[in-house]
Amino acid sequence: MSSFSSDKLATDEVTGMYSEKVEDLHPEHSEDYLREGERWATEEDMNVLRRVGDRIPSAAIFIVLTELAERFTYYGISGPFQNYIQNGYKQPNSNPGAINGGQNMATGLGNFFQFWCYLTPILGAIIADQWLGKYKTILIFSMIYIVGDLVLTLTSIPASIRSGGALPGVVIAMITIGLGTGGIKSNVSPMVAEQYGRYRPFVRKLKNGKEVLVDRELTVQSIFNWFYWSINVGGLSAIATTELEANVDFWPAYLLPTLMFVMCIVVFWLGRKKYVVTKPNGSIVIKAYRTISTAIKNKRKAKRENQLIVDENGKKLPWIDYAKPSYDASGSIVQWDDKFVDELRIAIRSCKIFLCYPIFWLCYGQMTNNMVSQSGQMNTGPVPNDIMQNIDPLCIILLIPIFDLVVYPGFRRCGMELRPVTRITIGFLLMALSMAYAAILQHFIYTKGPYKTHAGDEGYGFNDISAAIQVPAYVLMAIAEIFASVTGLEYAYKRAPESMKSIVMSIFLLTNAGGSILAFAFNPISSNPHLVKNFAIVSGLMGAFTVLFVVCFRHYDQVDEEESRDKTVFEKEQ
Repeated sequence: MSSFSSDKLATDEVTGMYSEKVEDLHPEHSEDYLREGERWATEEDMNVLRRVGDRIPSAAIFIVLTELAERFTYYGISGPFQNYIQNGYKQPNSNPGAINGGQNMATGLGNFFQFWCYLTPILGAIIADQWLGKYKTILIFSMIYIVGDLVLTLTSIPASIRSGGALPGVVIAMITIGLGTGGIKSNVSPMVAEQYGRYRPFVRKLKNGKEVLVDRELTVQSIFNWFYWSINVGGLSAIATTELEANVDFWPAYLLPTLMFVMCIVVFWLGRKKYVVTKPNGSIVIKAYRTISTAIKNKRKAKRENQLIVDENGKKLPWIDYAKPSYDASGSIVQWDDKFVDELRIAIRSCKIFLCYPIFWLCYGQMTNNMVSQSGQMNTGPVPNDIMQNIDPLCIILLIPIFDLVVYPGFRRCGMELRPVTRITIGFLLMALSMAYAAILQHFIYTKGPYKTHAGDEGYGFNDISAAIQVPAYVLMAIAEIFASVTGLEYAYKRAPESMKSIVMSIFLLTNAGGSILAFAFNPISSNPHLVKNFAIVSGLMGAFTVLFVVCFRHYDQVDEEESRDKTVFEKEQ
């Protein structure tokens, strides 16, 4: 890891004083330091002082801006996909289109694209951890990404559409862009949090003389809040691209994000000298696989021979502990130590919490396909139907600063901190309500004339109902994302061991691919007149999995807090 020398001569965020002196380095992190006017926290400080987050370092801001530009490109090109694939080119009395593949093809390809984009992070994580590191992996996969952008732009010009080049072009672009975004996504989110290099809690005196405890956990939470905020600022690109699609053509709608991605690469490269860069650690995946295999084999052998190991309290050891060299009486040589097994146990336990996320992403995916089609069945006025999905990122942009600066600190001031499992549960519940609202709305659309259950189909117009009534579904979905999606990113980073952050993050992102696989099963009811059933079923699934999540993981918040406190290095009382 690179040093923090550029930060050692820095302005104190609260007092405005400069400090060249780096005192009392953290025993496990040589880059940890104190500035003038700060002191290490004691255990009593943790109990009595108000906890706050620190400022976000400048290197993290460069990465946040990079993610903003990349998401601008991703949402800018994917926003018009539903219309581009579903509708015909320049057809009268119809929404914009190019391929004329119908709603099922559009929804199916959209689900495939989302699935592919969240499957490839596994590959990006392996390459970064074993060979290249996060920085180089992001740069290389960015080049692959831009090739896909160019293919999509060139095959969306009128001559290509009329000659049948649009469909193969969009499929090739989806595959290439999905590969590129996978290499970026698995590494950019852990890399942004790595830029904050203060690990041990410390006390800082405010200008009013009061002391506060600066907590790394809250700082990382804030970093991921603003990281997600940047994602949704970038997501607003769909407003521009859907307007270009409706009023000009598809090729300028895809050219704009392509140019923005060039800027993304430039911004990321400009921050290269500021980044904390972690070196590759070798093949964690292969090492983890061998460790798990050894644990299973040793546990079976011990059970067969009636030699199961118990701890000092008489409790049976976790199965993974049977891979520890210290418990292996045979003395066989392995490539790991006891510490690695402990880290792997934490990683596996943390990943269990992601098991309910595919249903969440199944609901979220409705926003970019079936809810776009739903808005096409209503009167959207002078704006294109696929612009409605941008209500979601607009709400997130407005609400994340409120949550980060008001809501979460407010709960902490009242002694009611919203810990990860609690936040995720709230998010799941709100997502279920969003889909329930969409189902009820779809019922009302079908009961209205003049086209009833044929509204939005080829050759039919919209029913006599304003699309403004769709807004609450997007608002509920946005708040659900703040609670569940942001917390998922934060949890994947904070609970992963240092050597496994990219791979654990990629496993969290893989749950999105799981949601896309589930969405394929809904293709037969992803068109008129079945959309009420579609929204009602996904709402019911989300509600059921919310209950399952609470039953299975309600104790995780307390266990995580105890483990975190046990690992915290406190200053000894004088």
